[in-house]
Amino acid sequence: MQQLKEFKTDSGESILFTGNPNFDKLEELSLGPGDIWHSSFGQGYKNAFPELVYQTATFFWYLNDFDHLDECVSWRVNPNAFAVRKSVWETLYGFDDNYNNRQMQALDFGYNALRVSGAVPLYVNGLFDAAEKEKISITAKDRYTFFIKNFKQEHAIFMLYREGFWKWKEWQAFFYAKKHFRKTDPKPMLRPRVLNPIQGNPKVSYIIPTMMRQDFTLQLLQDLASQTYPPAQVVLVDATPENQRDESLYLAKKYPFELVLRWQQTKGSCRARNEAIALCTGDYVVFGDDDIRIPADFIEKHIRFLQTYRTGACNGLDIRANHQKQDLTDLNSKLIQLGSKRLVCGSAQMFSNANSCVKRELVMQLQGNDVNFDGGYGEDSDFGMSLSKIGVIVMHNPFSVNLHLKPPAGGYRFWGTEAKITGKKRKSQPWELDTPVTFIKPVPSPTVMYGIVKHFTPEQVNEYRYKYFFLYLFKGPKISFLYRLLKIPYKQLQFNKSLFYAKKLMALGKRTS
Repeated sequence: MQQLKEFKTDSGESILFTGNPNFDKLEELSLGPGDIWHSSFGQGYKNAFPELVYQTATFFWYLNDFDHLDECVSWRVNPNAFAVRKSVWETLYGFDDNYNNRQMQALDFGYNALRVSGAVPLYVNGLFDAAEKEKISITAKDRYTFFIKNFKQEHAIFMLYREGFWKWKEWQAFFYAKKHFRKTDPKPMLRPRVLNPIQGNPKVSYIIPTMMRQDFTLQLLQDLASQTYPPAQVVLVDATPENQRDESLYLAKKYPFELVLRWQQTKGSCRARNEAIALCTGDYVVFGDDDIRIPADFIEKHIRFLQTYRTGACNGLDIRANHQKQDLTDLNSKLIQLGSKRLVCGSAQMFSNANSCVKRELVMQLQGNDVNFDGGYGEDSDFGMSLSKIGVIVMHNPFSVNLHLKPPAGGYRFWGTEAKITGKKRKSQPWELDTPVTFIKPVPSPTVMYGIVKHFTPEQVNEYRYKYFFLYLFKGPKISFLYRLLKIPYKQLQFNKSLFYAKKLMALGKRTS
């Protein structure tokens, strides 16, 4: 059982710790978004337990620890030097003694706190005295125990395949974990903090990129006009073609905010957002899609959340409508059905341009969206992960909720539909650059692949390839297994084609115009 000492903050909160923390810094940190703090990067724990890639592939922001930051999200806790809010430690039941060593216990604790329980574990440079680097020693038994307890069995089998199915030691560890453990029950969740009233009078700019959805955009503008904390400015960038637009629609009504309208001349949602960002004047920027409905307290809850947690960016709760005619009454019904289980905060693990709020200074630091994603998908996740990589604690805000209508027509999804076409009828996409797609359609999406290549190591991209084909072969119906097996050579050509375009985009570097 981990023996921890106790520190009382000036506010009376109890912080448990082991090691020798800087108490002045710990006092300051207790006022921020973090729940668990450590300085493990210089103590041998940076990027420890890389085998996690066998489950997450490249779809977990925090698979790799971030470089050159004094403070960032990291689940790799050093069991000999960390601090944790006492309420969090007790809610999450501390370390799991099913593992043979404390290093694995601490990694399991930090991982589940971050990915499942809604906690914010932070690396903080200099919080703990520098110590000798530890040698991280995780046995095969602990590795498979972690996978069996936390994931579906197929992930442990995939690890067995990748680590070497001819190795008897791996089989022994797999059968040991399978015999003694099972996937654990749902983990406990941390309760969100009570939101403070808004401090000061921060100005909010709301961005709407739209295309061939003027009726839905008008609906959203009306929701914005009804906000309890109204935006000072709404920047609307509309790419609806001239022969399909009504230029008088947006000017027919007076709104309680400045409405800035631009008719987009360029192509793509990333360029549209960047054009809008350049026009923003608020302290905060709220990103929204054109096909959402938002309740009256939507913006108020975003600002209160960021001020309460003292962080600079958050991702709201996006709820899918059953059909495009649903309204805020239907949203309220869905929230009642979800109950309190929706009230989970913690570090965001995805980002949505349909519902997010970021301090404008941070948006400007990133210089907007990467337009290499135009014509495809993945720009949302790239923007959120890019914020994390400059040290922003991006959080999930369950209090600012939207209803996402997802109409079947219109929107920038039009370009994604065009990308699926091959042959003479195909319209060239921005990501094709100087090499148009011919008869082999790149799959996965080249822009999604670009995001993977951009943020992960070549070895991890290779693991994604293995996982992609492993799931393709074995997750489908058994009756069509032989068909899928015969199709593997063509699927490899498609994957390679996607990687080809991703690398061409990487060679260009991030572009914002």
